[in-house]
Amino acid sequence: MAEYTGADKHLLISFDLREIGGSALTSPDISVPREKSPGAIPVTYVPARNTIFLSFALGWAEVLGASDIFIGANSVDYSGYPDCRPEYLRAFEEMANLATKASVEGEIGFRIRAPLLYLTKAEIIRKGRELGLDYGLTWSCYDPTPEGRPCLVCDSCRYRNKGFQEAGLPDPLLSQ
Repeated sequence: MAEYTGADKHLLISFDLREIGGSALTSPDISVPREKSPGAIPVTYVPARNTIFLSFALGWAEVLGASDIFIGANSVDYSGYPDCRPEYLRAFEEMANLATKASVEGEIGFRIRAPLLYLTKAEIIRKGRELGLDYGLTWSCYDPTPEGRPCLVCDSCRYRNKGFQEAGLPDPLLSQ
């Protein structure tokens, strides 16, 4: 995606969340649900995932002197993940401005930007299409088939499918 979008620089940090486990997405001992996940926070919640990702982004932003950190969190059609809520993102931003040399010394005021936060999946899909995004390069499935195709039954597949249907657009992953 970095190459596709023409990013000036792409930083790849190797970090295996399977070492932590605790989620159907990171532990072989927990199955990805095939039906709507019961309860407020599903078993596909990855412990501290967005905190880890934002922490890496914060460290790099401080080194680069960048004040804006972007994340694709969504709180409208999301699956109940606590680290996709607006209050979490505000708290992380506050922490970022308390815990970094650049902010404490007044060089940078960090801002966590979540442009997708209040959009429906259909609005996100339409915006991506408007911006020229090739959705054939994107992936949502939590539990792909052995052939590498979307399972079409996990929460993430259902949200994606609903978004494409409501946007009135075909999902390119389903026509490949």
